[in-house]
Amino acid sequence: MLQEVDKSISVDGRDIRLKVGLFAPQAGGSALIQSEDTAVLVTATRASAREGIDFLPLLVDYEERLYAAGRIPGGFLRREGRPPERATLISRLIDRPMRPLFPGWLRDDIQIVATTLSRDERVPPDILAVTGASIATLLAQIPFNGPMAAVRVGLIGDDFVINPTYQEIEAGDLDLVVAGSPDGVIMVEAGANQLPEQDIIEAIDFGYEVVRDLIQAQRDLMTELGIELVREAPPEVDPTLENFITERVTDSVKQILTRFELTKPERDIALDEVKDQVKAAIAELPEENPVRVAASLDAKALSNTYKDITKKLMRRQIVEDGVRVDGRKLDEVRPISCRTGVLPDRVHGSALFQRGLTQVMSVVTLGTPGEAQELDDLHPEEQKRYMHHYNMPPYSVGETKPMRSPGRREVGHGALAERALLPVIPSKGDFPYVLRVVSEVLSSNGSTSMGSVCGSTLALMDAGVPILKPVSGAAMGLIKEGDEVRILTDIQGIEDFLGDMDFKVAGTDKGITALQMDMKIAGLSMQVIADAINQARPARMHILDRMLATIDKPREELSPFAPRLLTIKIDQDLIGMIIGPGGKTIKGITEQTGAKIDIEDDGTVTISAVDGGKAKQARGIIEGMTRKLSAGDVYIGRVTRIIPIGAFVEFLPGKEGMIHISQLADYRVGKVEDEVAVGDEVIIKVREIDSRGRVNLTRLGIHPDEAAAAREAASS
Repeated sequence: MLQEVDKSISVDGRDIRLKVGLFAPQAGGSALIQSEDTAVLVTATRASAREGIDFLPLLVDYEERLYAAGRIPGGFLRREGRPPERATLISRLIDRPMRPLFPGWLRDDIQIVATTLSRDERVPPDILAVTGASIATLLAQIPFNGPMAAVRVGLIGDDFVINPTYQEIEAGDLDLVVAGSPDGVIMVEAGANQLPEQDIIEAIDFGYEVVRDLIQAQRDLMTELGIELVREAPPEVDPTLENFITERVTDSVKQILTRFELTKPERDIALDEVKDQVKAAIAELPEENPVRVAASLDAKALSNTYKDITKKLMRRQIVEDGVRVDGRKLDEVRPISCRTGVLPDRVHGSALFQRGLTQVMSVVTLGTPGEAQELDDLHPEEQKRYMHHYNMPPYSVGETKPMRSPGRREVGHGALAERALLPVIPSKGDFPYVLRVVSEVLSSNGSTSMGSVCGSTLALMDAGVPILKPVSGAAMGLIKEGDEVRILTDIQGIEDFLGDMDFKVAGTDKGITALQMDMKIAGLSMQVIADAINQARPARMHILDRMLATIDKPREELSPFAPRLLTIKIDQDLIGMIIGPGGKTIKGITEQTGAKIDIEDDGTVTISAVDGGKAKQARGIIEGMTRKLSAGDVYIGRVTRIIPIGAFVEFLPGKEGMIHISQLADYRVGKVEDEVAVGDEVIIKVREIDSRGRVNLTRLGIHPDEAAAAREAASS
């Protein structure tokens, strides 16, 4: 059994505490990683390979327990249910830097589980989980080209901060996660407030320096425990089948890859025909032939070998000739087309963005404050006012398969687009709507997430949302053969599939708003990363110019079917009066006017209705109910009921007072009915408001000018 070790590592003045050998003894490897009162248990377990698996079956799960924050889950069952979206994103955050570090030949089932057991109000658990995954994998002695570690970098003023708190992230202009291996940076995830490229490059470099310290700390821990880093040799592969296929397909595949006039479907068909020809050639060989025997032992061997050969030839063509499969230069963007208002006004805004064969339609819906997304996870944020959802149906790649709920990829791509656009969404004070954008991928051939950013910018402007600046995005790729490196602008599907990097950069003409880099190799130098970031800017600006040629600013008018919002502020002490017992009063206003009313704890009241007149009517009622009255105020009112000693008059919406019989006229009145009847319109003055809040009215002592002003106010 592993000896128990409790060790602290200082990271930029903050301690990270590691406990191994105490928890989960039957897991392959486990570690509790803790900073202040946030603690995450991470385990890594390996199982034997299953029959017929030709990929690495790595499963990464991030789990949250609400007891970590001293909370009991809501709902009928009072236990955690489906993982919230943020948990899915953290699972992806762990997976992305871990996956490239496992040997390409490994086929064993590997599961990494990170569970947040305690969370304080300062330290986010996600970064701890990423580094903890590396430690647990090393402890499990799974073949792994690590160690790997991750840190978060914030920007407060002009200073970078390592592993900032929630409050520092919220207050700063940068939220960047950088993960690295001994070979270099392996993953970057960032949201930024339109920061220049150079600031982002410096932040990544700053973070990687700390990553290197965490990598060394993991090595020291393994030495202390007497655990050697596992470096298993790959299994021997018989080259017979590969040599046979290479000899027969190389020339044909080269010709196809240099026929730049071919469309993607035409190229795919041509490549499939070559594969079918070699398959037929193998089938004609004698059964005892080594090539046929090798192909029969593994049903996927032929397809996988053919794919590897195609990959090598495509990469060689880019490195040696500087030519891509569609004939573009390395820094050239595919043809772009943009359209807005592609759907009827029933949707509040829409746009179609196409780059090459990638086509994304984005649709905007404007909602009321009460439609904000309620978040039930361990993050301090309780609501989301801007939501971005991404869908990619199978027809977008010419396939058929069952339609299911969004998977991790869809959730991740939507979150990236949301992060890219969030810095330019107007504040709630300037634009009180809740916004939902849905990006429908209608055709996919590389970089649909950046297509979603571009299409959504257009759709937001089409909807009349006063975004601060338009955002565009481009996906960069990489081919690395030995010391030769080629950076590709605006990668398409085959370049993503057969390349070494997918690096997405989004931003405005002022600077970067989102960044996401995923690697398929063990790491990149800072110079290559800087080159990729800088090469992305002219591509983004080219795309942005094409977008602005279609629509250069937000429309001035909202869709006639979008709700009209009116906002007023009332005294917090009056909130209960507006709501009424059991919500009776607010329901009554809604039924009377047809408007929807949302009241926040600070007294902000938002009234919404598609018909602006109904919203104004509801606002008038609420203003009347909450208006502070003063003795001497003059109003026009209507008699609502009569009692022997006086008449009740509603002089403001929801506000009623009584005229005593002695105040009806400047002479003695025998019966109230002699002067007024129910429904009569009368000019009244507030005589006094007693200690119980009751309003006493009079018809006496009203100057003609006061009466005229009251009539004018009532008619406005």
